[in-house]
Amino acid sequence: MARLFGKLAAAAVIVGGLAAAGFWFLTTPNRLSAAELAALGTGDAKRGERMFWAGGCTSCHARPKAEGDAKLELAGGLMLKTAFGTFVAPNISQHPEDGIGAWSLEDFANAMLRGVSPSGEHFYPAFPYPSYIRMEPSDVADLHAFMKTLPQVGGKAPPHVLGFPYDIRRGIGLWKLAYLRSDPVIALGDDTAEPVRLGRYLVEGPGHCGECHTPRAFTGGIERGQWLAGAVAAEGEGVVPNITGGEGGIDSWSEGDISGFLETGFTPDFDSVGGAMVPVQQNMAKLTPEDRAAIAAYLKAVPPHPNGYPARPQPAE
Repeated sequence: MARLFGKLAAAAVIVGGLAAAGFWFLTTPNRLSAAELAALGTGDAKRGERMFWAGGCTSCHARPKAEGDAKLELAGGLMLKTAFGTFVAPNISQHPEDGIGAWSLEDFANAMLRGVSPSGEHFYPAFPYPSYIRMEPSDVADLHAFMKTLPQVGGKAPPHVLGFPYDIRRGIGLWKLAYLRSDPVIALGDDTAEPVRLGRYLVEGPGHCGECHTPRAFTGGIERGQWLAGAVAAEGEGVVPNITGGEGGIDSWSEGDISGFLETGFTPDFDSVGGAMVPVQQNMAKLTPEDRAAIAAYLKAVPPHPNGYPARPQPAE
């Protein structure tokens, strides 16, 4: 009997070791290849400013409630309280110790396109690299060049506050295997007009609109089958609206209504933008009219879905 227990214990140790090795292998951070790095080019700061506003970097990384030029001081500090814990936007200014001033283009590209830090750790997908992975490498290089022109701001943001098991970064590798995809969400035909294609790129890639406007599974992954159908807000209070042509969405909005909203912040019925969408709209207002028109054209081409969040109680009559 003792020998049997000994064999069982030894088998358990072997199985446990194999499982640990498998977990370690499957969760290894995946960096860009040499060919992918070569595709980055050198970057152009002037072109990179467009990606900066399209990507909404200031919405999370500027100090909360920053205005004017202070929006370019990317000190971080915004807290996002979710069911997984509290995520805090880090300092991504050009400060060499407290920010990302010491990052190389390779470091920056691996963060944007693979969600991997310079030290080889997974970033949490509160940083929207699941959308940024769809960006063109040259656009990432341009964005890096522009960010090099921004101010250094001292002071590290507080760390994330996460409980077990979400505090195990290595486990994000499994999440990436399930959800990190570079293919477009919406397939377009060969005869699709160029503005729609550009809009898809801006919305699905740098604009990362789906990160807020799409429902998520209990694991935190986006439900691609309900793309842009609206969702419960990440912080659990309120909803993010449906921006498809489905009932409850923007079916009654024309392309001009959408592009006008992105430029001015006013809806077709003259209501004004509010909540977390305010800084997003302000960023979109800095894009070209052609970019905003392309976003509108794409949104009108997205398959319609009913609202992706539970029905809200109606006020008593």
